[in-house]
Amino acid sequence: MDSFDVVVIGGGPGGYVAAIRAAQLGLKTACVDAFERNGKASLGGTCLNVGCIPSKALLDTSEKVEVAKHDFAEHGISVGEVTVDVAKMLARKDSVVDKLTGGIAYLFKKNKITSFFGLGKFVRQEPDGWVVDCAGTEVKAKHVIVATGSNPRALPLAPFGGNVVENSGALAFDRVPGKLGVIGAGVIGLELGSVWRRLGAEVTVLEALPGFLMAADDAVAKEALKQFQKQGLDFHFGVNITKVEQTGEGVTVTYTEKEQEVTAQFDKLIVSIGRVPNTNGLNAEGVGLALDERGFVKVDSHYRTNLPGVYAIGDVIGGAMLAHKAEEEGVALAEMLAGQAGHVNYDVIPWIIYTSPEIAWAGLTEKQAKDKGIAVKTGQFPFSANGRALGHGHATGFVKIVADAQTDKLLGAHMVGAGVSELIAEVVAIMEFGGSSEDLGRTIHAHPTLSEVVKEAALAVEKRAIHM
Repeated sequence: MDSFDVVVIGGGPGGYVAAIRAAQLGLKTACVDAFERNGKASLGGTCLNVGCIPSKALLDTSEKVEVAKHDFAEHGISVGEVTVDVAKMLARKDSVVDKLTGGIAYLFKKNKITSFFGLGKFVRQEPDGWVVDCAGTEVKAKHVIVATGSNPRALPLAPFGGNVVENSGALAFDRVPGKLGVIGAGVIGLELGSVWRRLGAEVTVLEALPGFLMAADDAVAKEALKQFQKQGLDFHFGVNITKVEQTGEGVTVTYTEKEQEVTAQFDKLIVSIGRVPNTNGLNAEGVGLALDERGFVKVDSHYRTNLPGVYAIGDVIGGAMLAHKAEEEGVALAEMLAGQAGHVNYDVIPWIIYTSPEIAWAGLTEKQAKDKGIAVKTGQFPFSANGRALGHGHATGFVKIVADAQTDKLLGAHMVGAGVSELIAEVVAIMEFGGSSEDLGRTIHAHPTLSEVVKEAALAVEKRAIHM
């Protein structure tokens, strides 16, 4: 029986990064992963295979279609009728995924990580570690990392299948739906709804919550909703789904809104109401691995479970269910196992929605800070006053900075506009070092760039923005 210092169960962003970092630190490492795509093993988990990466590929294609249809004329560019070859679009998306998942397999070989394809599960505890079944092969492990991720949450009234799909199904429509329903106005619903809306679908978004993006800054949510509605996305808030029926013509959804019963017919229905931890097949109950009331693996601040030598990271432990959060946990845990001081700062995790305009934030909103009893000062600056944004023709949105009124310490940054998925990183970096709005405002930013909007928003905290 082979013995390893570390066996990682799960090859998604948390798992594969933990495996690579552990191997870099000299620990003999194995990773077992069961994800299969097109009949073959495919590392990278949900994120690379049917989540973050393919959705961004389709978002990029669909945005190019939108620009060609609506923006080229303003630039003096004339084109004929813009058409979309859906099969070719999906093939391009798949090629991007293939390159990245293949890249992880290469990194495993480079770092001498033993890779198993199939399910991983606990067999038994022994005095010197654990016996783990890795796709039918039993191995011994001093440390086991559970990084099994999450699965889409199903709506009991609308189980997945046929014309009712989750994220993976919505990435593989073979034609543009005429009418597309989306249940859930969160990240996945907004991004995938945007893809097919740009390609010609009539999109209706049904959300149970009474408002839009209630976790985001109020001003950002208001601006984003206005822009999405202008684009043609039809939102309904505070709805209660009462019936979902699949028919030969598609899907019929019955819901109540403002005490009125409404029936809507869709060709396809995307259900995106969150994700649930994936502990299927682990034999968690058999070995006594403690889960909380929602099914997440219980861990302490060092990712230790109740079982000696067993750890967990990523979506399966809850918190921000984001790939980059899982990756940082993987690195931190591997470093702890190697005797170093791994750490994740959960206060500065960036959140991003890759729609158009993009939405990004990190840290506290103005309301959250005030609810904590912190006196704040804020600064806001629009992209409409930025030369680079105007030159691009994408000048909607703004950047908002939240700082402590007494110390000037940066507490949060909130953005809506083109390219903010990249702009948020510089604020996160300064927040990581405990910086102030003055630090951000006095940092030289190249001209002309979109990043100048971040600088001006920081200057606006002290009422001294230059270009507004």
